[in-house]
Amino acid sequence: MFLPLLAIAQREELIKFADFEQWMKRDIKESGVIGGQVKTLYEIAPNAHWNDANGKLNKPYRNQGGSPWATSNIYARVSGINKTNISAYRDKHNDGYCVKLSTHVESVEVLGLINISVLASGSIFTGEMMEPITGTDNPMSKMDLGIPFTGRPKYLKLDYRVHLTGEPNRIRQTGFSKVSTVPGKDMPEMFLYLQHRTETPDGKIIAKRVATMIHKFSKATNGWVEGECFEIHYGDITSQPFYTQQMALRQGNDRIYARNSKGKHVIINEVGWADPSETPTHAVIKFDSSHGGAYIGSVGTTLWLDNIKWVYE
Repeated sequence: MFLPLLAIAQREELIKFADFEQWMKRDIKESGVIGGQVKTLYEIAPNAHWNDANGKLNKPYRNQGGSPWATSNIYARVSGINKTNISAYRDKHNDGYCVKLSTHVESVEVLGLINISVLASGSIFTGEMMEPITGTDNPMSKMDLGIPFTGRPKYLKLDYRVHLTGEPNRIRQTGFSKVSTVPGKDMPEMFLYLQHRTETPDGKIIAKRVATMIHKFSKATNGWVEGECFEIHYGDITSQPFYTQQMALRQGNDRIYARNSKGKHVIINEVGWADPSETPTHAVIKFDSSHGGAYIGSVGTTLWLDNIKWVYE
């Protein structure tokens, strides 16, 4: 559910780096067998050109300069082949920059060794990517999702622009099976979870869901939509009329991951709904150019984002 900005009295807080005016560049040299090109990847972080002190390329990236944002621009090393995927871009908005997320097909072809074409959606999320990526299985397990956060905002506010392809159905293309049709048109999506996390002595992360917001951008826009507010819902929302199964706790095959205090990457066990008055410990925000899960979408679906803010009443 979204509300126009003028309908509510509020205090706004820009999420760090979410005006997208600062971008860090880094270089990845792909393997010679696939051309050996040096690709430049953009990350949401302080302006810089990021390699190590000796100019070494192919350096696994972790968030820099206090930025809470990771992107789907990744360095992968699969079967000994160095490869990149670029699906999040710096783009222009008004007199500055924004982020553009786009769905496309990424291919790796090495005669006699590997031949993979994968549908890749563009994403940004709060957390870190676990580079280098070494396979295409279980993409959520490659992400450290969430950042420390104790606020209780009422809305998430943002500027956005949407392009839809007009295709009536989507495709699923994993690289290891035939391309298949998935019913329903493609559209970008965002989700937000506020969680109260605790950690057991053996390093397991236990979470209760404090608040939830999920929105699909089901209509193309005529240019930019500026300053729209999306309501964040607190507590157990399963009995609310707006509740859908996609808002459910992340359990079973739908679980997400984070790094624990021991530095180990583990499953986040969402065990229940928190009391509506609970203070969260972490915020998970994720934007995707395509919805429906990994390797599903339509080539060309695109979402532009700018000026992402918390709004407090």
